[in-house]
Amino acid sequence: MPSETLLWILDSSSNPSPVDAAWIEALSDFDVVSADATPDSFRRPALEAADCVLISAEIPGLDGAEIVELIHGFDPRLPVVFWNSQLGASEAVRLVRAGAFHALGCGDTPDHLRDCLRMAADERRCKIKQHRKSSSTSDAWRALLVGESRAMQSVDETIELIAPRRSTVLITGESGTGKEMAARALHLAGPRASQPFVAVNCAALPENLLEAELFGHVKGAFTGAINSRIGRFEQAHRGTIFLDEVGDMPLELQAKLLRVLQDREIQRLGSSEAIKVDVRVIAATNVSLLERVRQGRFREDLYYRLNVVPLEMPPLRARESDIPLLVEHFVRKISIAEGLPVKQVSPEAMNRLRSNPWPGNVRQLENAVEMAVAISGQREILYPGDFGLPAQAASRVIAMELPSVPSDLPEVVDFDSAVSQFERTILERALRKTSGNKTAAAELLGLKRTTLIMKLRSFDGAKSLCAC
Repeated sequence: MPSETLLWILDSSSNPSPVDAAWIEALSDFDVVSADATPDSFRRPALEAADCVLISAEIPGLDGAEIVELIHGFDPRLPVVFWNSQLGASEAVRLVRAGAFHALGCGDTPDHLRDCLRMAADERRCKIKQHRKSSSTSDAWRALLVGESRAMQSVDETIELIAPRRSTVLITGESGTGKEMAARALHLAGPRASQPFVAVNCAALPENLLEAELFGHVKGAFTGAINSRIGRFEQAHRGTIFLDEVGDMPLELQAKLLRVLQDREIQRLGSSEAIKVDVRVIAATNVSLLERVRQGRFREDLYYRLNVVPLEMPPLRARESDIPLLVEHFVRKISIAEGLPVKQVSPEAMNRLRSNPWPGNVRQLENAVEMAVAISGQREILYPGDFGLPAQAASRVIAMELPSVPSDLPEVVDFDSAVSQFERTILERALRKTSGNKTAAAELLGLKRTTLIMKLRSFDGAKSLCAC
């Protein structure tokens, strides 16, 4: 039984004909509810029941862009697909820029329609799942980790497994990948969630101040110590302490941290009294600690004490499919913080954001979204220029040699097969040129990413193409 509902807006003159078996078969994954091509078709009950809207007829009094605006005014997550054999390329581009998921025309096949609707439904499902994740009180920690990619699912699964334990965790990953968010998620997912979470940046303070910050001091322990003060380990008693950039901790202090991890007790500066502490330790680093060990800059015994359970945060380039969810999350978060209506991102801007390399990872993406919200003023739509992307990201051109056509043709030529082989070769070369990045390959060829994927699937042996 189909689990998703497709609202199909059509009329008797639709072309291809609604009774064409091949096209009807393309809709078989859905529970199809058809409606006449009138403005009344967009009533609230119909849209509430729909997981996707397919429009294959003109609506009197409404053009395509107005239809998209009407539907997204009710539910911005509801995908809208246009299907019209008379649809030209310029009109299709206009509809996609207006917010349509895709627009299919005369060159498309029933298989293209099926793939397009399936992808639209998948995207909606991901957005709904992310929304539910954010609103779930029992799994509040999940709201800190935005993303549905395979890499982030692996992070979620690891956190779910290790959160109830007391084990020390070492989080690794490039700068800006969200290591502190993962540490907070670990804390919230475990039995210590109601207790303190204390974060310390080990690279932010000089050695003498860092020791006092971690372990506390008694009055008179050093010049300026006019009062006694408890340290961060005592503040985190029964909770969690997060040691960020632990690879930059001075060697002498590393020895003292090792003793704390072994004995679960600390000594304040200037005191010989041992104080028992019950803390879970989570450390993070954006450098290779093993390399630091080889360089003599990090204690090997401390490394193994910290690396009881390793957790690696993936870079943004390894989770490209999460970018739309992250952008939507940051736009909402920043708009609300600034007291503004939640803004929308134009499809063109989203495509640009997905194809950008983001060497600064999630932090860089968040900063770009904050900039876009700030400079867009009262405008409700965010466009590519608002995000401060480098000019080359707008139109990345990669030199690519096209397949040659033989000067002497055989007596009999199967034209369709020859054109199909030519198209397949171009797609293969574009994918190799972009190291398999489908977004970059689509940009190189001047195609929409969904169109590229549907073309790949239309060939025999599509799996080998997609693996290029």
